[in-house]
Amino acid sequence: MTNKFIVIEGLEGAGKTTACNTVINILHQKGIKDIVSTREPGGTQLAEEIRKLVKKKFKKDKLNYIAEVLMLYAARVQLVNNIIKPALLRGAWVVADRHELSSQAYQGGGRCIDDRLMQLLHDIVLGNLNPELTIYLDLPPIIGLERARRRGSLDRIEQESLDFFERIRARYLTLAKKDKSIFTVNAAESLPKVTSAISFILQSWLHQKEQSQ
Repeated sequence: MTNKFIVIEGLEGAGKTTACNTVINILHQKGIKDIVSTREPGGTQLAEEIRKLVKKKFKKDKLNYIAEVLMLYAARVQLVNNIIKPALLRGAWVVADRHELSSQAYQGGGRCIDDRLMQLLHDIVLGNLNPELTIYLDLPPIIGLERARRRGSLDRIEQESLDFFERIRARYLTLAKKDKSIFTVNAAESLPKVTSAISFILQSWLHQKEQSQ
């Protein structure tokens, strides 16, 4: 099978890290060994520094929403050009914890940034590069934030209002309905049920790809 680009998306506390590990384990079982695992924002030395800045809260210098989205796309440029594209070109698979859909949901939906700017940034940074499979882990924000609190102190974005995360979830769901490559999983279910749902989606998708080749 040719190389593929798989992304896990979702709100805080949705279980994206566990889902990524589930996907990687299934790919290994299929005999796929050359897998690059990454995350956004981050994934490169420079992008990880941008991640720290985006998540940090400065008392006397509130991060402007436009500055925020530009920083996130700057980190994405580094990751896409230095890690993702080279991996796909050599024939590897890429499994990512978040990608561009996060910006469309968080900044486009949550921050209400103009769709024209979001589309422009997408076109400039990504061009025709899109994930071939996205698994969106959906759950009510109040559940996800409670899970995040149990992990430790909340970062700048996790401290936003519940309304902010409700707007993000609504945008995720809207985008998922429009894109056949996005599959939604109920992440409010128990871990075994979520893992089973992810496995079913991935196994079915892999089978379909095998049959089409």
